[in-house]
Amino acid sequence: MSTPFPFTAVVGQDDLRLALLLNAVSPAVGGVLVRGEKGTAKSTAVRALSVLMPEVDVVAGCRFSCDPDAPDPACPDGPHDGGPYVSRPARTVELPVGASEDRLVGALDIERALAEGVKAFEPGLLADAHRGILYVDEVNLLHDHLVDLLLDAAAMGASYVEREGVSVRHAARFLLVGTMNPEEGELRPQLLDRFGLTVEVAASREPDQRVEVVRRRLAYDDDPDGFAARWADEESAVRARIAAARALLPSVRLGDAALRQIAATCAAFEVDGMRADIVMARTATALAAWAGRTEVLPEDVRQAALLALPHRRRRNPFDAPGLDEDKLDDTLEEFGGSDDDPRPDTDTDPDPDPDGPGGGGQPPQDGPEGDAPAGDVPARGEPSQDGRAPAAQGAGEQSPVRAAEPFRTKVLSVPGLGEGAAGRRSRARTEHGRTTGSRRPRGTLTKLHLAATVRAAAPHQRARGRSGPGLVVRRDDLRQATREGREGNLVLFVVDASGSMAARQRMGAVKGAVLSLLLDAYQRRDKVGLVTFRGSAAEVALPPTSSVDAAAARLESLPTGGRTPLAAGLLRAHEVLRVERLRDAARRPLVVVVTDGRATGGPEPVALAGRAARLFAAEQLASVVVDCEAGPVRLGLAGRLADDLGGTAVTLDELRADSIAGLVRDVQGTSRRAA
Repeated sequence: MSTPFPFTAVVGQDDLRLALLLNAVSPAVGGVLVRGEKGTAKSTAVRALSVLMPEVDVVAGCRFSCDPDAPDPACPDGPHDGGPYVSRPARTVELPVGASEDRLVGALDIERALAEGVKAFEPGLLADAHRGILYVDEVNLLHDHLVDLLLDAAAMGASYVEREGVSVRHAARFLLVGTMNPEEGELRPQLLDRFGLTVEVAASREPDQRVEVVRRRLAYDDDPDGFAARWADEESAVRARIAAARALLPSVRLGDAALRQIAATCAAFEVDGMRADIVMARTATALAAWAGRTEVLPEDVRQAALLALPHRRRRNPFDAPGLDEDKLDDTLEEFGGSDDDPRPDTDTDPDPDPDGPGGGGQPPQDGPEGDAPAGDVPARGEPSQDGRAPAAQGAGEQSPVRAAEPFRTKVLSVPGLGEGAAGRRSRARTEHGRTTGSRRPRGTLTKLHLAATVRAAAPHQRARGRSGPGLVVRRDDLRQATREGREGNLVLFVVDASGSMAARQRMGAVKGAVLSLLLDAYQRRDKVGLVTFRGSAAEVALPPTSSVDAAAARLESLPTGGRTPLAAGLLRAHEVLRVERLRDAARRPLVVVVTDGRATGGPEPVALAGRAARLFAAEQLASVVVDCEAGPVRLGLAGRLADDLGGTAVTLDELRADSIAGLVRDVQGTSRRAA
């Protein structure tokens, strides 16, 4: 086993280290969700924490790590009446993004069932993580049903398995830590709420600190054992402090004044439910124990709010997590009280070691220094982001138009039975879902259909000389379970942003529709992309993604003006789909072209656009053209484009904020090529 990077050698990231240490002191806090850009030591810090955790005593031979002083009476390996025990380090169990449900919660031991004829339970990762750390890297990419299972186990402290004739309940209390990059998509709000604390991390912009990060990392890579030895004293000190805080925790007093501050803070920030109040109370108590105190002070309540509330204030994916600290301070001051809780000195430091772990106080501010807010837009007439001057054609480039208010869309679905990535939209054959039948496995067997396998093997038992209770099973008898669930789709918008489309009301409605579908995609695990064309070229304004935060910023800053390179837009969209097919060949796309059908610039622009459109028809891609042509005289160019695409055309009057979702649904439902 490789030597982990020392926890105390992590440079900066005080809030991340503090949140992890508070959970080490009091696992009842409920775990940590670490959000941040790539390369910010998220995984390094989490993996390093296990070395600092106190050793655990477990019943010898128990696969479920029962505590010998308080064994689980329902342990499948029990009952445990005294008996020998062993001490071992706390485990860090990593849940891979592609793990199966069987691997997470456990399942029937197929090998023993077939060979010995006995019904036995094979534990999963939840059993391995009991009394340790369960770490999920890129938790936002984990399949929804797996997230539901592990969060339910984390909330109840137990895992319940009812499947394949197995009925098992075992203890599963662990420190749940998830890391994620928000650029790759968000967690659902109800899942965010199940994490006790959240921390936003970002790389330092201080050159000296960045130099120290590089210096330590290079030293560790050159000699991991030697580097760890140089930090052994600091590691031992933090390990001892965790043990002392754990011992002190039951003696910490949470007074009525602190409870009033907690309740008032949660009410002031309109947090749903009561989980936030409970998490804040546990966090404030852990903070006091970590500081070596037996009284919870207002500073503890404030720090608990900064760690426990930001992610619970998200009402929809467009809301950035965070707290108004002035409002927080006003609330704490108003409900501070003074009954039996001491009023602290303003100079008191709740952490006696300001340079050690937990010495930080405030979560990182939104974004790196110098980043403009997402809602900022360049002034009229400014150059584009690539430095080019505004287009001279027609009305020239105009400043970006704000999107119309997003709306709830109707359910979109692609007809037929797909095989795309698991999601919540169209019917599909998936690895997870309800079992609908069985088949012979193609390649590696992943989901055994036990009943079908037994039926296939049963007629041959006498010929195979069976003499014991177990079945004689050969590879030809194995059957793969076929399951039906839901898949996610890719909706790719190809938007004309040229001068002829520069009407502000028109572009605002288009942007609002795209944002609405992106919001729906976030909820249903779709991908949405945006290709725009204007001037002399096309660009991918929004690569296929589920990150609504990035989408909102890109759409708000989309300018208009210039010529209409329709062919370039279609070819760029075709290239995007080609690349996506290489990444995920099973994800079914729908192309939505928003244009008036005009094509200008270059030789024979209309004919070139027609040839580009026929590429989509040749590959049988579902498509729709939203006709934005205006005026009393209509050329019908969008209709011709739809014919070339092999898709459907609709008029601009149908492009209302409350009908674009229905439009996409109708196209998907009637297209002959979408199945």
